[in-house]
Amino acid sequence: MGKSPLTWKPWAHFRRTKSAVKMHTLLNLCGNIPEFILITEGNVHDVNVLDHIIPLPGAYYVMDRAYLDFERLYTLHTLNAYFVTRAKKNFQFQRRYSHSVDRSTGIICDQTVVLTGFYPKRNYPETLRRIKYRDPDGRVLVFLTNDFSIPALLVADLYKGRWQIELFFKWIKQHLRIKAFFGTSANAVKTQIWIAICVYLLVAITKKQLKIDRSLYTILRQTNMDRFDIQSVPAWFNRWSNGDELPDATKPWVLAACRT
Repeated sequence: MGKSPLTWKPWAHFRRTKSAVKMHTLLNLCGNIPEFILITEGNVHDVNVLDHIIPLPGAYYVMDRAYLDFERLYTLHTLNAYFVTRAKKNFQFQRRYSHSVDRSTGIICDQTVVLTGFYPKRNYPETLRRIKYRDPDGRVLVFLTNDFSIPALLVADLYKGRWQIELFFKWIKQHLRIKAFFGTSANAVKTQIWIAICVYLLVAITKKQLKIDRSLYTILRQTNMDRFDIQSVPAWFNRWSNGDELPDATKPWVLAACRT
């Protein structure tokens, strides 16, 4: 989820004197490609977006604590999807079984638990897996998942992959000039966001299909040099791979119009 502030606008409710929009995103970590995007007002809680996602059986959904809703997580479970999230500090549970762990890997405990709170227990009546992990920086994290088959350390590694969504939003804001909006109407703001997403997807697809060994930002820098040049995309990138000088990163850029 990403949030961008606006001056107060009646269509983007957030606070009394400030408006905002949220871009809720489901990112495929296999290729860092967004599979689902929903743009809402800033006061829409993150967890409500789970109602708009169609779970894929066998897929893993990695979420932070803002999406911890046991009724919705149980829906994922009943649809044969897996989830990995973090437990809140007031998480109430009863331990059923403790599995043996190798503490040298950072895993402190691996437990099978049931919920004890009235509403959580009613909304998620089956067992959960609770894993406590200490990362290399000394932080202790507690994960919850419905997958009992994979190693505990893999659960921690899956959650580490969630950082890619943070990098995705950082990349969008820094390199696609979405820090400020050119218009403040609902249509103008959403159009600018969707244009930024389309640019990201075009560059990511080009990088993958042409097997370009450059970062997405470097590719965008290169487009600035030939914004009005018409040539094939492979020939355009091959010119840079032959040792030509990279463009100046301080100059503004736009996505080039190229044809294949």
